[in-house]
Amino acid sequence: MSVALRLYEQLTEAGEDKTRAKLIAEAFEHLEDRYPQLKDVATAGQVRETELRLQKEIKEVEARLQKEVKEVEARLQKEIKEVEAGLRTEIESIRLDMKEIDARLQKQIKEIEATLRLEIEKTRLEIREVEAALRLEIEKTRLEIREVEVRLQKEIKEVEVRLTQAIHRQTLWVVGSVGAVVGMIRLLEWFLAHLPSA
Repeated sequence: MSVALRLYEQLTEAGEDKTRAKLIAEAFEHLEDRYPQLKDVATAGQVRETELRLQKEIKEVEARLQKEVKEVEARLQKEIKEVEAGLRTEIESIRLDMKEIDARLQKQIKEIEATLRLEIEKTRLEIREVEAALRLEIEKTRLEIREVEVRLQKEIKEVEVRLTQAIHRQTLWVVGSVGAVVGMIRLLEWFLAHLPSA
């Protein structure tokens, strides 16, 4: 049961005004005990005065904030312009550096290309010299091979002649030997045929 309902019943049952006043006082005391902050509750006038003061302070704060925001915006705009100017200067400096680097690299590339062309030409000349030397060596070797072939053919012919002569001499010697043996055999046969019989 709520406090208000209980108070209503008590007030209805109480017959005397003193009892009723006492019940109302107890109810207020009970409310104050239960809700001690009620003592601190402001009146409507105080609330209105506080509201007006707060609105005034809010407007002052808003004005001050707007002023500070404008100052910050102006300072930021100034800083942004300074940063942009600094960046433009740095970018221009970097562009100039890049142009210098590009020019230097182009020069180095041309020098390297010229050096490489010279080296390639030098290498080609060396290759041609080596090719010419090799051709001379090959031609010289071919001539030497031909000379060796001629000499070997001559030596082979000489060997063939000597072998033919040697074979001819051996054939004559063999024929002569065979003729001598045959002559001796006939001579022996003749001696044997003419021996006096005993």
